[in-house]
Amino acid sequence: MAAPDAVDPRLQALRDELDDVDVGLIDLAARRQQIVAEIGRIKQGAGRQLRDFRREREVIEKVRARGRAGGLDPDVAEDLLKRLIDASLTRQEQDRVRAAGRGEGSSALVIGGAGLLGGWLVGFLDSQGYVVSVADPVVDDSLPRSFRDWRDAPLDAGLIVLSTPPRASAAILEELAERQVPGLVFDVGSIKSPLIPALRAAAVSGLKVCSVHPMFGPDTQLLSGRHVLLMDVGCRAAVEQAGALFVDTMAEVVEVALEEHDRLMALVLGLSHALNIAFFTALVRSGIEADQLAGISSTTFKRQLEIARDVAAENPELYHEIQRLNEHGGLARRALVEAVEMLSAASDADHPDAFIDLMSKGRRYLEGLDRTPGPSRG
Repeated sequence: MAAPDAVDPRLQALRDELDDVDVGLIDLAARRQQIVAEIGRIKQGAGRQLRDFRREREVIEKVRARGRAGGLDPDVAEDLLKRLIDASLTRQEQDRVRAAGRGEGSSALVIGGAGLLGGWLVGFLDSQGYVVSVADPVVDDSLPRSFRDWRDAPLDAGLIVLSTPPRASAAILEELAERQVPGLVFDVGSIKSPLIPALRAAAVSGLKVCSVHPMFGPDTQLLSGRHVLLMDVGCRAAVEQAGALFVDTMAEVVEVALEEHDRLMALVLGLSHALNIAFFTALVRSGIEADQLAGISSTTFKRQLEIARDVAAENPELYHEIQRLNEHGGLARRALVEAVEMLSAASDADHPDAFIDLMSKGRRYLEGLDRTPGPSRG
């Protein structure tokens, strides 16, 4: 009889072989990164875009076919490749931003730079070659280029970014306009209405100012598929200069009217946040534990639960501000309440006509979206 701790030689041999395969996978992934980096340099030299979606689709289809032929689930093969593609694109994008050096020899000041988005902006500008200073009440001002009071920071910087709450941003803009700082100035707030008078007045005073809204969180690395919104407040040169900061990334820069921004955000941010908060609030009130529901989830519920979990982990003060300060937020929330009431009435009706009508209208509204059809949802 074999000793309790003895390992079957055949099992050990297979484990050893598996270790070799794992090491080989890592080595091949690293080699892929090296090849991709070289491709990125060639593309940059030729002035070509980093991402080629047609080529990507061809590669994914090839990998899915290879997975099928080799007995590997094609979805697993695709997921593995997509992770490698995203890692490769992130590296190419970061390399391109560094190589372009758009901020080389220039200085930047991020007011509110110790916050999450402020910290992202500090890193982003640093990667472009800017010498970045940070002004934030919580920063350690014994560190180089760190200031607790923004007024003590170098206000002759070529770029000043306001990553501060709306009311604070409005007050800072007024002071910067009074001081007639020479560089480009923009805020990155999620809500613009409280800033509009200060932004317009600053532009009239001669400040090179615009408004920016990065539509992604501070944990974002790859900007492909992400949007950056630009708003002209009366200084066209500022819009062009701010947009140039993202030229070497794969972000999609979209210009929207300043007065239209908050109406759009009431739906894009306010409504989507409210929907998810209502969703997880209903789950909390159900008395059933989340892990129990996750253990029996359908595809649709699983995806919704993942989104709701992300929303629940966000900063509640910031999310409250997005709801409260947006003058269009109440309309969006009332529309949500009315939609739920319509759904409830249609669901309780004996005849399905009203329910079918809701589904049909939604399908027609959404069918124009560019998306690859996915599996049937549960």
